[in-house]
Amino acid sequence: MSEISSVTFDVQTADGEMVVNRKWPTANPDAPMVALFHDAPGVRPVIHDYMERLVGAGYDVVTPDMYHRHGRLVHFTQDIIAADPEAENRMMSMLMSLTDDSMASDMDAALTAVAGQRSLPTQMACIGFCVGARAVHTAMSTQPERFVVGSMWHPSFLVDDKDNSPHLEAADLKGHLYMGFGEIDDKMPVAKMQPYIDAVQAIGDRVVIDIHEGADHAYTWPDTYKHNPAATERSWEQTLKIFATAL
Repeated sequence: MSEISSVTFDVQTADGEMVVNRKWPTANPDAPMVALFHDAPGVRPVIHDYMERLVGAGYDVVTPDMYHRHGRLVHFTQDIIAADPEAENRMMSMLMSLTDDSMASDMDAALTAVAGQRSLPTQMACIGFCVGARAVHTAMSTQPERFVVGSMWHPSFLVDDKDNSPHLEAADLKGHLYMGFGEIDDKMPVAKMQPYIDAVQAIGDRVVIDIHEGADHAYTWPDTYKHNPAATERSWEQTLKIFATAL
């Protein structure tokens, strides 16, 4: 792998200081950019691993800590959850505190700060896991000129009974999109996400949807018992392919 440059810095938001992580190919300071939205466990070591894999594919990756309202870099690994009976409840409470506005404003603040470090490209990619997939939808629907391609892994919260439910806007997405679902996802079953899947088909060949056989929610992560290597590698293949197509 080529050399990776990395920086972690604080930015000021309306809700206090937020940590931002950025990694990029040292040899290409003007690399195309990817905005990464984390999932329920927060910014933990495996998120850094995924950032580095994207850097290895030639991207400059920016990940804000969207849990900054609860403390500095609060995160949950399997070891933390196993050692603390209340950890999972805290994690879920923090997850449910995230809103479309908070996730979008956090990424905007992060990118504004990065603009002081390099020239931002006019178009970029975004990737999100679980609730981060909803943030991908929000980014692509509200800033279509900036976020021209997205990737959603084991998406959550794409369908609800509110007026701003993502499935109501999916047919209007302007960019390219990859979606990877776990066939046996027990947190956000495919059937629950089906209205979004049906609606987004309207964008035609700009969307690629995989329903990974035998894969559960969080199939992505090698540090969990739900890890599905075949589904993970397929998601990587499709994500990098669609990013290369759009950028």
